[in-house]
Amino acid sequence: MRLHGLIERIPRSLRYRVTELGFRTALSFTRAYARLVRPGFAQLIDPRPTADVRLRRPFEQHELAIDRWAIAPNSPRET
Repeated sequence: MRLHGLIERIPRSLRYRVTELGFRTALSFTRAYARLVRPGFAQLIDPRPTADVRLRRPFEQHELAIDRWAIAPNSPRET
């Protein structure tokens, strides 16, 4: 994180402090999680058939593509 400018070392110490860029980055990730990720996952796992499907359909298509790739005979896998 130091090399990316998110934290800086406190001189003559083994401690670090968050830079202005690091703080803004953390804040933007927190806001993105609260506004996008959490509501999006809530839509994906909602069992009601009348739930908003704008996000559910693409997610299910993506999941199906991954499943097909994983069972394909020539797909590279870690052993």
